[in-house]
Amino acid sequence: MKKKYNLSTQNNDKKANNKNKNEDKKDNLSVGFFQLFRFATCKDVAMMVVGGVCALVHGAAAPLMLLVYGMMTNTFVAYELEMQELKDPNKTCSDNLIHWTNGTVIITADNRTMSCGVDIQSELTMFAYYYVGIGAAVLLLSYIQILFWVSAAARQVKKIRMDYFRKVMRMEIGWFDCNSVGELNTRISDDINKINNAIADQVSIFIERISTFVFGFMVGFIGGWKLTLVVIAVSPLIGIGAALMAMAVSRLTGWELSAYAKAGAVADEVLSGIRTVAAFGGEKKETDRYDHNLEEAQTWGVKKGSIIGVFQGYMWFIIFMCYGLAFWYGSQLVLDTQEMTPGTLIQVFFGVLMGAINLGQASPCLEAFASGRAAAKTIFDTIGREPLIDCFSEDGHKLDKVKGDIEFQDVTFYYPSRPDVKILNKLNMEVKAGETTAFVGPSGMGKSTTIQLIQRFYDPHEGKVTLDGHDIRSLNIQWLRSLIGIVEQEPVLFGTTIAENIRYGRLGVSMDDIIHAAKEANAYHFIMDLPQKFDTLVGEGGGQMSGGQKQRIAIARALIRNPKILLLDMATSALDNESEAVVQEALDKVRQGRTTISVAHRLSTIRNADVIIGFDHGEAVERGTHSELMEKKGVYFTLVTLQNQSTTSKSNEALTESSKEDYDQRQRTQSQLSYKSSLRGSVRLRSHSLRSNNYVPDAVSGSLQIVPREEKEDLEEEEPVESAPVTRILKYNQPEWPYMVLGSLGAAVNGSVNPIYAVLFSQILGTFAIPDPVEQRRQINGVCVVFCIVAVVSFFSQFLQGYAFAKSGELLTRRLRRLGFQAMLRQEVGWFDDPMNSPGALTTRLATDASMVQGATGSQIGMIVNSLTSIGVSFIIAFYFSWKLSLVIVCFLPLLGLSGLFQSKMLTGFANEDKKAMEAAGQVSSEALSNIRTIAGLAKENSFVETYEHLLEPPFKSAMKKAHIYGMCFGFSQCVIFMAYAASYSFGGYLVSTEGLPYTYVFRVISAIVISGTALGRASSFTPDYAKAKIAAAQLFKLLDRVPKISIKHTDGQTWDDFRGEINFLDCKFTYPTRPDTQVLKGLTVAVKPGETLAFVGSSGCGKSTSVQLLERFYDPDQGKVWIDGRPSQSISVPFLRSQMGIVSQEPVLFDCSIIENIQYGDNTRSISLEEVIEASKKAFLHDFVMTLPEKYDTQVGAQGSQLSRGQKQRIAIARAIVRNPKILLLDEATSALDTESEQTVQTALDEARKGRTCIVIAHRLSTIQNADIIAVMSQGAIIEQGTHDTLMAKRGAYYKLVTTGATVS
Repeated sequence: MKKKYNLSTQNNDKKANNKNKNEDKKDNLSVGFFQLFRFATCKDVAMMVVGGVCALVHGAAAPLMLLVYGMMTNTFVAYELEMQELKDPNKTCSDNLIHWTNGTVIITADNRTMSCGVDIQSELTMFAYYYVGIGAAVLLLSYIQILFWVSAAARQVKKIRMDYFRKVMRMEIGWFDCNSVGELNTRISDDINKINNAIADQVSIFIERISTFVFGFMVGFIGGWKLTLVVIAVSPLIGIGAALMAMAVSRLTGWELSAYAKAGAVADEVLSGIRTVAAFGGEKKETDRYDHNLEEAQTWGVKKGSIIGVFQGYMWFIIFMCYGLAFWYGSQLVLDTQEMTPGTLIQVFFGVLMGAINLGQASPCLEAFASGRAAAKTIFDTIGREPLIDCFSEDGHKLDKVKGDIEFQDVTFYYPSRPDVKILNKLNMEVKAGETTAFVGPSGMGKSTTIQLIQRFYDPHEGKVTLDGHDIRSLNIQWLRSLIGIVEQEPVLFGTTIAENIRYGRLGVSMDDIIHAAKEANAYHFIMDLPQKFDTLVGEGGGQMSGGQKQRIAIARALIRNPKILLLDMATSALDNESEAVVQEALDKVRQGRTTISVAHRLSTIRNADVIIGFDHGEAVERGTHSELMEKKGVYFTLVTLQNQSTTSKSNEALTESSKEDYDQRQRTQSQLSYKSSLRGSVRLRSHSLRSNNYVPDAVSGSLQIVPREEKEDLEEEEPVESAPVTRILKYNQPEWPYMVLGSLGAAVNGSVNPIYAVLFSQILGTFAIPDPVEQRRQINGVCVVFCIVAVVSFFSQFLQGYAFAKSGELLTRRLRRLGFQAMLRQEVGWFDDPMNSPGALTTRLATDASMVQGATGSQIGMIVNSLTSIGVSFIIAFYFSWKLSLVIVCFLPLLGLSGLFQSKMLTGFANEDKKAMEAAGQVSSEALSNIRTIAGLAKENSFVETYEHLLEPPFKSAMKKAHIYGMCFGFSQCVIFMAYAASYSFGGYLVSTEGLPYTYVFRVISAIVISGTALGRASSFTPDYAKAKIAAAQLFKLLDRVPKISIKHTDGQTWDDFRGEINFLDCKFTYPTRPDTQVLKGLTVAVKPGETLAFVGSSGCGKSTSVQLLERFYDPDQGKVWIDGRPSQSISVPFLRSQMGIVSQEPVLFDCSIIENIQYGDNTRSISLEEVIEASKKAFLHDFVMTLPEKYDTQVGAQGSQLSRGQKQRIAIARAIVRNPKILLLDEATSALDTESEQTVQTALDEARKGRTCIVIAHRLSTIQNADIIAVMSQGAIIEQGTHDTLMAKRGAYYKLVTTGATVS
C-alpha cells in the first residue's frame, strides 16, 4: 500500500512542479551570468582569471596614453604662444626666457616672466618612444587575453554539449513524448552556440572596456576633479539606458528563439514525412504553416532592432550634449580660474569620455550575455533535471539468477503526454517463466503499452510490475534491459553496416556470433547475396532494406543478446510467407527456455503459444490456451472467427511438406529477389537520422567503401563552397529597398558625425592660443552650440539606422527561410534519399544559414555605410588641412585595414570547418533522439553518447587553433594605433617646427585619420559575420538553384478533365539513385483498366512498393514508360497526377496536429468542411472511436501520431485518402498493422472505397485480394504470372504455392 501511496503523491508533486515551473518560466527566462560558468574546471578558471587580468591591464593602456597626450598638448600650446610672442621683431629668446632685444627680461602685466625655447622635435620624439612602449605591451596582453578566454570557453562548451546530450539520453521516454525532437536538435546546435558567444572573447573585451572606463575616470579625477564631476553627473543617464536595453533585448531574444524553435519542429516533421507531403500535394500548406511561425519570430526581431536603435540614439545624444557642456565649463577653468592647463583639460575630458564610450561599447557584450543567459535557461534546466527513470543509474539490484516470471499487479497507466486517457486499467496478469504468452485484442487496448512497461520505458501510476517477485523499479535498469530482447513491428536500424546493426545487440560479440545470429534469424542468405555482405550500409533508418530484411536484421540483433525474456511486438508482420514461415520457425527455436511475450494480430502465428491473454479496454479479460479460449467464446473467439472467415482454412495450417521441400530451391531465388531491396518508403516515415557514409571508416568495410556515384559527385561539390556574390544576396532584399535607403541615410549621417567632431575638438584646442580673451570666449561658445546640434541630429539618425535595418534584415531572413524550405519541398523525392539531405541536416541548414545571411545585409550594411562615410569625410578633412602629414598617417591605414582583413580571412576558413565538424556530431544526436525507444530498448544510450563525444573532438581542436590566430590578429589590430601615433606626432612636430604648420592642424589631421582608422577597424570587425554570411548564402543559393529532376509546378505538363484512371506499365526498368548498382525493376509490364483492382504479390524487395512510387512520380523509370490514360507519365503535370491518387501505406505518417487537420490534409487544394470529414471517417470506421475521445476531432495526434495505436493511425490515413476522392487508390499493405477486428472493419472500408476507382493493392494477406480483377505475382522486379485468383490457382504456379503456404506476402 505504502508504495502506491508514494507514487501517487509523487505524481501530484510532479504536477505541482510543472505548475511552478510554468510560473517560474514567466518570471525568469534566463540564468544568472556566473551560472554560465558552472562547467569550468580549475584550469579553465585559472585561464579566465589570467585572461581577465591581462584584459584589465590592457584596458588601462589607453588612459595611460592620455597622460602622454596631455603633456604633449601643453608642449604644443606653449610652443604656439612662444611663436606668437616671437613674431614681434623686438623680442628674442635666450636662456629659456623671452628678452627684449635690448636684453631686459619681459615681465607680463601679472608680474610673470615668459619662458621659451621649446625644442618641439626632441620633445615629440620622446613622446613617440612612450607610445611605442605602450603599444608593445598591448600586443602581448591582448593576445593572451583572447587566447585564454576563447580556449577556456571552447572547453566549457564542449563540456556543456557533452553533459546536455548525455542528460537528454538519460531522460525517461515520457519526457520525449513531451519534447519534440526537432526542438531538441535546435537546442543542441543554436542555443549552445549562443552560450559560447556569451562566455568567450566577449567577456574579456567586456572586462577590457570596463577597465578603460575605470582608469579613464581615474585619470580624470587626478587631472581635475571639478570638470570630472560635471561630466560624471551626466553619465548615469547612459548607464540607465544601457541597463534597460539589455533587459528588453534579453526578453525579446527569448521570445524570438521560441518562435524559431516551433518553426524548426514544423520543418523537421515535414521533411521527415516528405513522401506523404508530396503524395497529398501539401507543399504549399506546409510552407504556410512554417511561414506562420517565422512571422512571429520576425515581429520580435524587428521590435528588438527598434529598441536597440532608440537606445543607441539616446546614448549618442547624451554623449554629444556632454561634450558641449564639458568644453564650455572646462574652458572657464582654464581661462578664468586657471586651475587647469589645456593639457589637463584634454586629459580629463578624454579620460572621462573614453571611460563613457567604453562603457557604451560594453553594451553589445551585454546583449551577447543576455541571449546566452536566455539560451542557457532551457539547456541548464534539462541538465539539472533528474530523470524519473534513469537508465545510467547504477542503483538497483541485479538478481543472481533470473527465472523470468513477470507479473502485473493492479497496474493503472496513462501516457504523460495524455494524462486524461487511461490506457491500462487495474491490469492483473502473470507471465510464467519459460512459457510463450501471447497478447491478443483489438488495437488501442494496451498490448504494446504492457511491453513498454516491462522494458520500464514508463512506470505504472498505480500498482507494480514484478520480475521473479521483485518490483522492477527496484532492479538495475541497464541490467533489466539487458535481459530483454525486443523485435518490433517497425524495426529501427541505424545508418551503419548490417554487422554494426547486429552488434548493437550486445557489446563485444565476435563476427562468428553475428553470423550465427543472422543464420538463426534467416537473414544470412540474403546478406551474403549483397555485394558488400555484412558490410553493406543499410541506409538512413534502414531505408535501403525492404521491410522483411529490416525485420530479420532486427531479430538477429535481438537474438545476439541471448535474452532471458523475448518480446515480439508483431515481429513477423512485415514478412512475406516464406520468410515468415522460416523466421517463425527460428523464433520457435529460440523461444525455448525463454520467457516470450508475443503481441500478434495474425492469430495463426500464436496458436501454439502456451498461454493466450485477451485484452479489452486496458484489462486482461481472459487467459488460457487456444482451445480453452475457443470454448470460452470471448474476445479471442471473436477475433479468430473473424479472421477465419477471411482466410481459407488452409491458410491456418502449418507449412505443408511439399512446400518445405520446394523451400530450399526457392530460397535461392528468394535471396536474390531481396538482393538489395527497394527503399521501402512508399509513403513511409523515415526516422530522421543520419549517420551517413561520410564517416564509416573504410577500414571497417575491408573492401572499398561504397559511396554511390552521385554521392561521390555531391561530396566533391560540397568541398569548396564558393561564397555567394553580395549583389545576389541584396537582390533577395530588394522589396525592402526603401528601408535600406532610409537606414543607409541614417548610417551616413552617423558616420560623418565623428570626423566633424575631430574638427570641433581641434578648434577648441586652438582657442587656448588666442591672445584676445573676447574673441576666445566667442569661439568657444560657438563650438559648444554646434555640439548640441550634432547631438539632436545623431539621436534621429541612430534610431533610423537601427529600425530600418532590423526590419529589412528580419524580412530577408524570413524570406530566405521560406524560400529555402519551399525549395526543399520542391525537390524530387529521390533527393531526400541522399544522406546529405536527411531531415536533421536540412533543418539545421534552414535554421543556421538563413540567419547567418543577415550578416551580409541588415544591420551590417548600416555598419559598413557608417564606416565608409566616416572614412570618406575624415580623409577630405585631413588632406584639406595638411597633405604631408596625412600621407604619413595614411601609411598606417593599410595596417589597420590589414589586421581586420586578416581576422576575417582566418575566421572564414574556420567557419566552414566548424560547421562541417559540428554537422557530423549533429547527425549522431539527431539519429539518437529520433530513435530513442530502440536505443533505450537495446540499452545502447552509452554508445551513442560516446560516439557523440568522440565527434566533438575535431570541432574542439579547431576552436583551440582558432584561439591563437584570433588572439594574434586582435593584438596586432589593437597595437597598430599606438605605433601610428608614435610616427605621426613626431613627424607633426617636425612640420610645426620647420614649416610652421599650425599645431591645431596636427591634432585635426591626426584625430580625423585615426577616427577613420577605427571606423575601418569597425567595418573589418564585421568581416567574420560577413564571411559567414556569404558562405551560408552560397549554400542556400545552391539549394534554390537546384532544378528538381521531377518538377512539381502546376504549369509543367498536361492536365485533362475526364481522368479515367487507366494505368499501363510498359517495360519499366528502375534503379534507386542512391544505389546505382542494384536494379529494382527489371522490365515491369502490367496494365489496369479504369475501375479495376490490380494486386501485386511477391516477396519483400521485389519492387512492389517501387512500382507505386513510380506511379506517384516520386521517381521516373530509367527505361520504359508508365502510361496513364494513354499519356506517358513524364508528360503529365505532377500536382494534377497526384491529385487523382489517394495512398494508404503500411506505416502512415501523421502530422503533429489534430485529427481533423490530418484528415483535411487529404485534399490541400480546397478547404474541407467538418461534414465531409465526418462522412469520410464514418466510411473509414473511425468516427465512433473519435467520438469517445475527450476532445473529439480536435484531439492532437502527437508527433508522428505517437498518441494513437497503429490501427487508429491507419484508419485516419484511410479517411485522409477518402476525403481526397481520388480516381486511383493505392493501398500499400494498408491493413498489415491491424488486428483482426480492426482489419475487418478497415478492409470493409477499403472495399467500399475501391468501388468505381482504379485500385492498386500491395497485398499483405492473400485473403484480402482474392477478389481483385488482376493479381500480378512479382519476382526480382518483373511479373512472373498474372490473372484472376481462380485462373492462377488452376495454374498451380507461384501464386498457388504462396496461397497454400500461409496467409501473407509482403
